[in-house]
Amino acid sequence: MNDDVRNIVLGVIAAGVSAALGWLARTYLWQRKLRRKQAFFGLPDNSESLLVVNREAGGPELTVMRHDVFALLELSALIKDCNAHAQVVAHDAAQQGFGERTEFCVGGPASNRRMAAHLHSLLPGVRVNVDAEPGPDRGAFQIGSERYRLEGGRNEYVLLARLTAGERREARPVFLFCGQRAITNQAATRYLARNHARLARKYGNSSFALLLKVVNSQAYGPDVVELVADVTRAAQAPLPEAAPVRTSHRATG
Repeated sequence: MNDDVRNIVLGVIAAGVSAALGWLARTYLWQRKLRRKQAFFGLPDNSESLLVVNREAGGPELTVMRHDVFALLELSALIKDCNAHAQVVAHDAAQQGFGERTEFCVGGPASNRRMAAHLHSLLPGVRVNVDAEPGPDRGAFQIGSERYRLEGGRNEYVLLARLTAGERREARPVFLFCGQRAITNQAATRYLARNHARLARKYGNSSFALLLKVVNSQAYGPDVVELVADVTRAAQAPLPEAAPVRTSHRATG
């Protein structure tokens, strides 16, 4: 074998080794990213999850509003990316505990009994005004001593939470998307889809509750979302019986 042939053979071998190493590195990084995503959502390969849907307030029992359907589509894509499966369950048919399967619960307590139960059990510091009568506080959130009123089409709020019950490491999380309107539920699922990696870096697999504000939905739909505050501590603490309530419209970014 002369020098030219040997150089060609060595070059081919080096190129093959480099390509193999590059492929292995990309595969490792992709697998690590996938495992982190699966751990955050509690969705290992071939696991099952629940999509708990609400009903349109005042409508038939199983009528799901258009924006809530879009929210379910956003969540379905996340679940599929984790190589997991989803079962859609009506809010009043999900009569089981939590922690066995990851749960995504969509809709406010006025139209979702499951959401009302989760707020009562896991976020006792949150109150949602579900009065049917019109008024300035209809649909308002109270979190601790702060009240966040609904301004339809301009400023609307949604609570995005990742919660686990008990200390079991294998317990699967419950994700809550509790909005003042259906469009805010979709905004929260889209926010989670876009920011889950950042949230996983910040919170790991711990519980959190974030208050989001959807800005000018009548013009921008569910796309313009601001983080108002991390309300985890206030939401998980019991609400004081006679706490003074302040109306707040602050945003922190």
